Amino acid sequence: MKLNETALLLIDLQKETKYDLLELDNVISNTKELISQCRKLEIPIIYTRHINRQDCVGLAYKDPLDKNGEPIFYNSNTDSIEIFDEIKPEQEDIVIDKHRWSGFYQTSLDLTLKSLNTKHLIIGGLVTDGCLMTSVFDAFANDYQVNLVKDICSTTNIGAHMSSILIMSNWVYGIEVYDTKELIKKLDGKNYKAWKWTEPDELKFDDNNIAEVFQQLNK
Repeated sequence: MKLNETALLLIDLQKETKYDLLELDNVISNTKELISQCRKLEIPIIYTRHINRQDCVGLAYKDPLDKNGEPIFYNSNTDSIEIFDEIKPEQEDIVIDKHRWSGFYQTSLDLTLKSLNTKHLIIGGLVTDGCLMTSVFDAFANDYQVNLVKDICSTTNIGAHMSSILIMSNWVYGIEVYDTKELIKKLDGKNYKAWKWTEPDELKFDDNNIAEVFQQLNK
C-alpha cells in the first residue's frame, strides 16, 4: 500500500440516532485516532453523508416515512445528516453527499478518487451491513484495493456485523482487514497484524461457528 496512492474513506459517520448501533463510542474514538494518523501522513480524508430530502424528492423506493410523510432517516431538515462533532471534517477534507446506500452510486466519489491517483482505500463506517458493505463492493467493482477497518464499523446487531465482514472478506478479492491499532502500526512502518484475502469463500461459517470464524480475522 503506497501512501501517496491511498485515501481514507469514511462512510456515513453521521448523527442519525434512530439506529441502536453497537459500540458507537468506540467507533468514534477509533476513527478519531485513525484520522489523526492519516493527517500526519497527508493521506486524503473523504467522508460520505447520506441525505434524504425533507420533501422526499429523489427518495429511495420504500424508504420509511414518518406520520408527516417525511423521511424517518437522514432527513435533510435535521442535524442527523451531520458528521459527529468529534470527527467532523476539516477544511481540506472532502465531503460527498449521496442518496443511495453505496457511496459510489451516482456520486462524484470515483472521479474524486481517480483525480487523487488513489489505488488503495482505507474504509470503514456505518452501517456495516448496509451503506458500508455496498460501498466496499462498489469500491472493488471500480478496481480499488480495499483495506477494511472493522472496528470503525458498526450496525444494529452482532450477527449482522460479523456476517457482513466475513462476506466482504470472502468475496472482495485482495481485501485486507484490520483493527485500528494494527493499521496505524502499518502506516507508522511498524510490525502489524492483518487478515489478508487469499482465495474466494475462504472463511466458512454458519450460525454455530460464526463468532469463532470471525476471530480468525484477528490472527
